[in-house]
Amino acid sequence: MSVRTPDPYPGWLSDEDLYEARNRLPMIYVEAVPVRLDPLGYVNEVGLLLQADEEGSMVRSLVSGRVLYRETIRAALIRHLEKDLGPFALPQLPVSPVPFTVAEYFPSPSQTGYTDDRQHAVALAYIIPVTGDCNPRQDALELTWMSPEEVLSPAVQSEFSGGRGDLVRQALAFAGLCR
Repeated sequence: MSVRTPDPYPGWLSDEDLYEARNRLPMIYVEAVPVRLDPLGYVNEVGLLLQADEEGSMVRSLVSGRVLYRETIRAALIRHLEKDLGPFALPQLPVSPVPFTVAEYFPSPSQTGYTDDRQHAVALAYIIPVTGDCNPRQDALELTWMSPEEVLSPAVQSEFSGGRGDLVRQALAFAGLCR
């Protein structure tokens, strides 16, 4: 049995290593659609992040991020929910780690409709009820709570990039709110 020095940055890649990995391997992500529920458990609000994209345009987005090496799906969801919504969001993780869908992102347009200019990514997508106070952090400028009808409106759908508007539509369909 050999004794190893622990990695001081477990699960993290240098910028150069991440660039190389993204050019050779699909990256695994989690994406979360934060929702507020009414007393009967129906979705009555959807939380959308407002961020600036690489060109400086404002876009709507979801809680999203990579799953790190040796990190569970649940741990990745909690980490990204806290990172994007703040430590007092009080997310309620699902009992099972089964996503409502799997979204496959490609660096150029493909049959999936999902794009990510940086990489080929596979995202496990979840609907996550949130009961606490949300204060966006990191790259998000604000979190806006909208009714499902507002989220599905053409104006809001046009604010998403990379196919994420369709992902939100799928989440709401999964929750029984649209077809």
